[in-house]
Amino acid sequence: MAFDAGTAIILIGMPGAGKSTIGVRLATQRSMPLIDTDRLIEQREGLTLQTILDERGYLALRQIEAQVLINHRFTGQIVATGGSAVYSAEAMAHLKRFGPCVFLDIPLDEILNRVRNLDSRGIAGPPGLGLAEVYAERLPLYRQYADIIIDGANLDELALLAEVESALKTL
Repeated sequence: MAFDAGTAIILIGMPGAGKSTIGVRLATQRSMPLIDTDRLIEQREGLTLQTILDERGYLALRQIEAQVLINHRFTGQIVATGGSAVYSAEAMAHLKRFGPCVFLDIPLDEILNRVRNLDSRGIAGPPGLGLAEVYAERLPLYRQYADIIIDGANLDELALLAEVESALKTL
């Protein structure tokens, strides 16, 4: 895939994988705008993700997320998606029209160490489902939609960024 000014880079992965953090670094390094789709949802709804979950349920949040993704143009942007974006085939097909999907594949034990605010984080899954179950459910979807899979095991932020940049050069 040839990168031009209109090509986006779509980051997918679990909450705590580093999508927003790496997104900020990529955006700075490449002089591209960063879009955090969780913030797009919150702006549209005027509510936090957790409030949407609490008041409307996880299926409503997933539906809102899909609508937000489908109705947005991501031309020339770094896109840090919500972890549940992969539940919508239509939304993922739309995202992939703008550029490659990069899956930040972080092992479950590292995710568990990073995500401390599970009860207030706004993770769209059925009530009572733990992070390990959400991880197991989503992992095949992340792999299905990924154009690039970055093995982020034991990598710090700068090393993960370097791996992403290196992989993007192979497209």
